[in-house]
Amino acid sequence: MSDNVEGNQALNIKNKRLVAKLFGAIVLMFGFGFALVPLYDVFCEITGINGRLVNNNQAQSTLVDKSRTVRLQFTTSVAPGMPWQFKPHVNYVDVHPGESKVVKFLASNQSDANITGQAIPSVSPGVASLYLNKTECFCFQQQILKSGESVDMGLVFFVSTEIPADIKTLTLSYTLFNVTDPDSVQAVDLQAAL
Repeated sequence: MSDNVEGNQALNIKNKRLVAKLFGAIVLMFGFGFALVPLYDVFCEITGINGRLVNNNQAQSTLVDKSRTVRLQFTTSVAPGMPWQFKPHVNYVDVHPGESKVVKFLASNQSDANITGQAIPSVSPGVASLYLNKTECFCFQQQILKSGESVDMGLVFFVSTEIPADIKTLTLSYTLFNVTDPDSVQAVDLQAAL
């Protein structure tokens, strides 16, 4: 009988350890969930994904370096199944570091339905994204175009004066994705059929 009691006590100790380990794992997972957003921000900064958002006060306080020029090229594409035309008004601009520029992009909905689009930016070379600062961009929000509608979408940016001298050309690429709610597209299609 004494062996049975000792066995139960040993089992209880093992169960308590297991519960403590499981509770610790839950706490770690919960903490990791909260840490994902800052970790993703760090990852994007290191890899140069999506550039950076800078407030207007930072943009206005930047001095212009007129001793050099950086070329910013623009490329656009639409994801498969996205019935829009999407292109920049100009293929490139030459800008002095610190100088604010405005560039327009034309988007046209070629479909018979209202479509919501989301532009995703990418900067190359990757390290250059640390120096390309978008103060206003159509990519910050989803764009909704009615059937047959065209719109000019603006980008306001500047290249930081801290950009290394060996980076003379940057490419800002946008890919436009269809993010329309499938239920609303069906509703539009049903209304068109009536």
